[in-house]
Amino acid sequence: MSNSRKVVELFYDVVSPYSWLGFEVLCRYRNVWNIDLRLRPAYLGGVMHLSGNKPPAMVQNKAIYMASDLTRLGQYFNVPLRSPANPFEAMFEKGSLNAMRFLTAVSEKQKEQDGLVEKVSRELWNRIWSTDQDITLPASLSEAGLKAGLSASEVEELLKLAKSQPIKDKLKNATAEAMDHKAFGFPLTVCHVDGKKEVFFGSDRFELMAHIIGEKWLGPQPEKATAKL
Repeated sequence: MSNSRKVVELFYDVVSPYSWLGFEVLCRYRNVWNIDLRLRPAYLGGVMHLSGNKPPAMVQNKAIYMASDLTRLGQYFNVPLRSPANPFEAMFEKGSLNAMRFLTAVSEKQKEQDGLVEKVSRELWNRIWSTDQDITLPASLSEAGLKAGLSASEVEELLKLAKSQPIKDKLKNATAEAMDHKAFGFPLTVCHVDGKKEVFFGSDRFELMAHIIGEKWLGPQPEKATAKL
């Protein structure tokens, strides 16, 4: 294992189920690998537009594959993934802009502490990708925040903050930064190694990522692997 603590940035959007997988794995490894994990909420819709990419669910055969693929991946990663009844509506008609602004507001209030960002992110993913609930309305965001441990007054403050221009700009800047890394989708993981930035797309590059940062890949549930040692 390398002695140098590596900064690992995760750019993600809760509208992306594959981002949820990458998020949970990196959160599990933050105390297994010698890394400083930094959560970077960004807007996937902006990345797709700016990169000229097309969402996989927009291609019929990919959408069919994605439905069964997510079920298998959820079981393998031990993440309670369940597709919403109307994935197209959830992902493209409703989208995630309000949710990501809310998360950005949480991030701004917490500054360098990702604890609440992690919890609120997870609650939002649970809503859209597990229990088929809305993530766009203020009441939905409020419920996610309360479940994550925020007080009612904190949630109210964050909902107001999420509508402010500085927060809108911060989300735009995070999205632009992802584009600087040549993003074309999420999750996007940027590992800072010996002065270089190693960029990984998707939730299936962890073995290679471990190799690059000088760590050992123990599977998607490292606590199970270490318990057997």
